[in-house]
Amino acid sequence: MAEKKAKAAPEKATKQGSYGASDITVLEGLEAVRRRPGMYIGTTGTAGLHHLVWEIFDNSRDEAMGDFANDIEIALLPDNRVRVADNGRGIPVEVHPKTKVSTLETVLTILHAGGKFGGEGYKVSGGLHGVGAAVVNALSTYMRAEVHRDGGQYVQEYKIGKPVSKIKKIGTSKMHGTIITFEPDATIFPDRVLNWDTIVAHMRQQAYLVKGLRISILDLRNAEKVKDEDVYYLRELGIDAPSVTFYFEGGLRSLVSFQNHHLEAVHKTVFYVEKEQDGVQVEIALQYVDDITSRISAFANNIYNAEGGTHITGFKTALTRTLNAKNGGGKESDSFTGDDALEGLTAVVSVKLREIQFEGQTKGKLGSVEARGATETVFGEAFSMFLEEHPEEARAIFGKITLAMKARKAAKAAKDSIMRKGALDGMTLPGKLADCQTKDASESELFIVEGDSAGGTAKMGRDRRIQAILPLRGKILNIERARIDKMLASEQIRNLVVALGTAIGDIFDVTKLRYHKIIIATDADVDGAHIRTLLLTLMYRHFRPVIDGGFLYIAQPPLFKVRKGKEVHYAYSDEERIKLVGKDMPLEEAEPEGEPETEEVEEETKAKKSPKVSVQRYKGLGEMNSDELWETTMDPTRRILLQVNIGDAQEADMVFDMLMGTDVPARKSFIQSHAKEATLDI
Repeated sequence: MAEKKAKAAPEKATKQGSYGASDITVLEGLEAVRRRPGMYIGTTGTAGLHHLVWEIFDNSRDEAMGDFANDIEIALLPDNRVRVADNGRGIPVEVHPKTKVSTLETVLTILHAGGKFGGEGYKVSGGLHGVGAAVVNALSTYMRAEVHRDGGQYVQEYKIGKPVSKIKKIGTSKMHGTIITFEPDATIFPDRVLNWDTIVAHMRQQAYLVKGLRISILDLRNAEKVKDEDVYYLRELGIDAPSVTFYFEGGLRSLVSFQNHHLEAVHKTVFYVEKEQDGVQVEIALQYVDDITSRISAFANNIYNAEGGTHITGFKTALTRTLNAKNGGGKESDSFTGDDALEGLTAVVSVKLREIQFEGQTKGKLGSVEARGATETVFGEAFSMFLEEHPEEARAIFGKITLAMKARKAAKAAKDSIMRKGALDGMTLPGKLADCQTKDASESELFIVEGDSAGGTAKMGRDRRIQAILPLRGKILNIERARIDKMLASEQIRNLVVALGTAIGDIFDVTKLRYHKIIIATDADVDGAHIRTLLLTLMYRHFRPVIDGGFLYIAQPPLFKVRKGKEVHYAYSDEERIKLVGKDMPLEEAEPEGEPETEEVEEETKAKKSPKVSVQRYKGLGEMNSDELWETTMDPTRRILLQVNIGDAQEADMVFDMLMGTDVPARKSFIQSHAKEATLDI
């Protein structure tokens, strides 16, 4: 192949000779954003849609961080519009000396135009490139900016990033602040439905991070008409609609307590420090709980950093070093590792700095080097003092970490024993696994099915070239509080780990994943839902990169087979079944009623009869034959798969703790609160 490429090279060089200035495309204004929206908001899916809300909110939140605002309202309006109002200073409206148009128009239509590049506009802000508001404008079919400033009320409207008219002063005002209303472009975002729970969770988090800030969220999407020009805050209209308001004085301490409210605390006092070091403001709160997982939330200028960054590196380094120093050092074999120190830890690390660097516009990871040293110094000194001044808390913490160290050593010994037997070396695949023929992971699929019956049907119905089948025998171990040694003692889990090929624990390597589609296919009943939850818990706790990489799916087998004469249809919900056969159709074959007809009458009325209808209810994959399973659940051209993703990792973590952990009262309360939402088929 290399030889062929070398021969073809001169021809390519000849073709490139026509490459000149006329071949360069210059994208004017915000057109670049519309051409490549993923570069600015990450994705045009649901996450990107919500990112628009975060960008506008962040501008208002930055005003609050600078003590210029203390009240923000987010309202979801009819026609997929969103309205964000704050009582900050208001975006300046005077003519900008460089652009020769109003500063408001400059901010909303020009990339890299904002008050965050120097001067005294913002000492601390979440914005880095000054593209947030302009990007939202470019990706919206409608935007209305309303500014209350210096006693005046100013308005300007935009369409796809371009002003419809010049800025207008429409009256006087005693208020001060900015109101931005926008409607995401349907040609950019295929799904424009914002998730209420996602927005509420994000705003709750932000309220914890800015002490004394009131954040209100209103869902007015079903309101008949909202006259937003009549009031500053829409809550003043008194419309009967879902609404939530957050206001916290405790800051990060309150956030840690909230995250741990259904877990048993190892020590009562929540550690807290807030201090500035070398121009970096560091704020940290933490508490250990009786659990084996850690929960660390990272923020930089109040932007959530899902991937951590330099501040988390500094925090972890100081945590392990301080605990070992206070434990008397000792032999290396008796020292705590980073994993020991993190076990059962809930922590929130927040830094604020003037010149901030993120890795990417979506700000998932902090890159500012100075944040590491500042966090390490501030936290190390404060946590050392905390352990000295709180001896009871210190004893409880060291007891917890010492237990983690002993368990780690025991788990390592058990794991090493298992690995010496060759169970996880990738050489011996489990006998239950019917592997696929291809070795190309990118086209390989692994179906995890419930029971040997479904496994047998799936093996017969699959495409052997790309589809592998792994049947599970009953319910797997609940791993929420199980260590790796106990997990690997379970044959079911060990078979799954070996089949995936990634290993587990500290030797986990997602690049060795043998299948790029891992599909959970369980029965449509309570037991099937339970098995699916156990598998999701396992994947979330120990194979998180598999989920983050988009490799995990849930199969959607049909619930009903509807036969109308010679036609066969499949229904995946009760609603689909009703559309096909009506509400009162029994789930069994419908037989004709009345006296038997003579042959002549039967021939005469044959054409007038409706085709015989039968409805079969599937409760398990094993009830289907191999052809039915293939065409409804396994055929890549016709099947329906749900891709598992983690929109809010913290919320997911809390739900897994609640449903799969040991706090029975919390689980009972959750079930009682959501009982009416459940669809049970026992």
